[in-house]
Amino acid sequence: MKKVVFITVLSLFLSQGLAFSQKVEQGKVTRIKEWGSIQPRKLIDTPTAGLLPRGSFDFDIKIYPGGGVINTINIGLMKRFMLGISYGGAKLISQEKPVWNPRPEIAAKIRLINESYLLPAFSLGYDGQGIGEYDDSLKRYQFKSRGFYGVVSKNYLVYDILMGFHFGANYSLENDDKDKNLNLFMGTDIRFNESIGGILEYDLGTNDDNNSAFGKGRGYLNLGIQWIFSERLSLELDLRNVLQNTKNISQIGREFRIIYVEFF
Repeated sequence: MKKVVFITVLSLFLSQGLAFSQKVEQGKVTRIKEWGSIQPRKLIDTPTAGLLPRGSFDFDIKIYPGGGVINTINIGLMKRFMLGISYGGAKLISQEKPVWNPRPEIAAKIRLINESYLLPAFSLGYDGQGIGEYDDSLKRYQFKSRGFYGVVSKNYLVYDILMGFHFGANYSLENDDKDKNLNLFMGTDIRFNESIGGILEYDLGTNDDNNSAFGKGRGYLNLGIQWIFSERLSLELDLRNVLQNTKNISQIGREFRIIYVEFF
């Protein structure tokens, strides 16, 4: 059922791209220039086809439930390629002993197709950083990393509101729980005005729903709201696992995120 919904939404997304006029497309470009041209590289957990501009870097700091912190640095090395590294751990902001992640994780993304009037942008990438405490016995994070992925992204202007839609598939290397399925994900980011944005993403969780996995088969739904101070600085409040898809957890997770972009 989850796959049917995903395919239906994806079909509507692709067909809608043919319905927008050139006038709207030109208006979108104008609005993007007014509000800044730095693209979102990731929603909450969902990657997009967006990249950092060449010669720029960002600091992405995520504070997640249980006092966990993940620090990520991404660098726009080329016009169509970016590289990142992240490290952190659970219980860092608490009175308990910190539980550090086993190693720094790397990320890389290359964009093969730029967005055009008809076609979405298309990127391939790898991201080894999961979220939550690392389980040594299963060799995985509480919320699995994306691993290898492919994602398409398309932006629209709807009544002066910028909307980006993102669809993709991934194969996580964290599969010692014997759940090696290909996974599907989707998400959208909305820019209401120059200061406020919203995020919604859904991960089908098909690689995290067997007997030894953490998921319950409902998929992972995350929501977020952004306070955008400038093109270079934004703050974000996120609600994680709204469907409560994780075993032994009966509360929605609350996270805080800081993203800062700078140029060399």
